[in-house]
Amino acid sequence: MKRTKLPIDAEINLLQCDTFKYFVHETNPENGLVRDKTAENWPCSIAATGLALAAYPVAIKRGFTTREAAIQRVLTTLRFFWHSPQGTEPDATGYKGFYYHFLDMKSGRRTWDCELSTVDSTFLIAGMLTAALYFDANTAEENEIRQLADDLYRRMDWQWAQNGGKTVVMGWKPESGFLPYRWEGYDEAMLVYILGLGSPTFPLSEESYQAWCSTYVWEKYNEFEYLYAGSFFTHHLSHIWIDFRGIQDDYMREKNSDYFLNSRTASYVQREYAINNPMKFKGYGECCWGITASDGPGPDTLKIDGIQRIFYDYLARAVPFGPDDGTIAPWAVVASLPFAPEIVLPAIDHFIFSLKLREHFEYGFRSTFNQSHPEKSHHCGWVSPYHFGINIGPIILMIENYRDEFIWSLMRKSPYIVKGLKRAGFRGGWLPAVMPACF
Repeated sequence: MKRTKLPIDAEINLLQCDTFKYFVHETNPENGLVRDKTAENWPCSIAATGLALAAYPVAIKRGFTTREAAIQRVLTTLRFFWHSPQGTEPDATGYKGFYYHFLDMKSGRRTWDCELSTVDSTFLIAGMLTAALYFDANTAEENEIRQLADDLYRRMDWQWAQNGGKTVVMGWKPESGFLPYRWEGYDEAMLVYILGLGSPTFPLSEESYQAWCSTYVWEKYNEFEYLYAGSFFTHHLSHIWIDFRGIQDDYMREKNSDYFLNSRTASYVQREYAINNPMKFKGYGECCWGITASDGPGPDTLKIDGIQRIFYDYLARAVPFGPDDGTIAPWAVVASLPFAPEIVLPAIDHFIFSLKLREHFEYGFRSTFNQSHPEKSHHCGWVSPYHFGINIGPIILMIENYRDEFIWSLMRKSPYIVKGLKRAGFRGGWLPAVMPACF
């Protein structure tokens, strides 16, 4: 049965509501851990858990859940992380205030021999700090939320995570020590540096942020010039929590821009690339774009219409320089709503009504789709069999920032965010002239 097409605002609300159901049904109510993706026996993603913590206030505001139910979910999660084992044991939950990328959904212990992840821990703690700012009532439970979130943030040893260098390492393993890779170049680690600089206990040095910025790359694509990041999601994740409109660090002052405008430009680059469609993939166009790190239909090599096509599984897809195999991620387009609604809204409409990518999928859009791949799991081509928690969160949160700046407004009140921005050299806009006293 063909459903009635609603006004776009109503469609967005319905998408947001259905997407939030992921956090309702894919969370262990005993510890608050959120499943990384909808695959059998799949572990928790700590980043997805942080996104869920940030999403609960939105769900209360929109009537998707009650304040009482959300309080219990948030408290359960914070209590778990506060009491979970921190140490060098290979099956701990974390160490030095950071946490392993993937945790067993039941025990909450490290799984898959994964790394202690600095960036995923950052998204986890950002969700905690969001909840602490929202739950501001003088009750025993809401007081506990604020205290636990603050204690968990203060426990993070950002200086240890530098491992004697200027920039922050990507991770650490108990078997082999620090990973050889560091957060350098414009990427999703913006929030790592801001929260690290804002720490009242083990703060990063201002030198760390300048070292990170020194590895930036400014690029030009057709008429667009912008600070380049490989995968599109870089232009979204830190922006979930920080309103970059009108505030500038030294780098952006020199470029006469800001990171919000940069993400707007990146959105237009995505659309321009899809219109140009240099590799002639099926479906690309002004209403069908959004290429980022994601799963895909591969690994596969096929000759299609006389062209040898290589399809990948999970890959850091990127434009305009590739790699690209025809795989589109709708969530990344929705996450651009605050930056460029005039091009995002028509794309959402196309995904929902032309491609029917919402039909029969329990949590809104699946992760990705590819119209060029011959496998027909959907009438428009290959569609990912999975939803991912780290894709779900940005849909909910960036829709809300587009509507009324809700998460941005909350986080502007955080003395830690303000302190981190100011120590990084940000000035102007909504930032106060005087450094706040951290509670």
